[in-house]
Amino acid sequence: MKQGLLTDRQKEVLRYRKMGLTQQQVADIIQTSKANVCTIEKAAYENIGRARETLEFLYTLDSDHLCTIKAGTDLIEAASEIFQEAEKHGIKVKYNTIELVNRVQESNPGKFRARYVREDVEVYINQEGDLFFS
Repeated sequence: MKQGLLTDRQKEVLRYRKMGLTQQQVADIIQTSKANVCTIEKAAYENIGRARETLEFLYTLDSDHLCTIKAGTDLIEAASEIFQEAEKHGIKVKYNTIELVNRVQESNPGKFRARYVREDVEVYINQEGDLFFS
């Protein structure tokens, strides 16, 4: 049965994988093929990604556009730019530099490679200093 965006099977596979089991080990436990486990896991992460994007969009509705981090920017430089722009808006960012870099990277891993931005990232901030990215 599907509750939320993940099926029971997807939840089961993710639980086993989180425990450190290989796809083959999970396949043996749930009596299916490794390829099917791979497909289930991939679909689960795609659903999670869509949910994350939807929530980020929802949060941006109550936030102001702060800046755009351009492709090619080093994430440490991006953090500095975010802090400067927030200061101009009179808002204190609620993260330190390391937390901010991690939050930016986790927001959409496909947009980053190592410490560099691969695609432009829009940055939004709310009055509490929380940041959102699209």
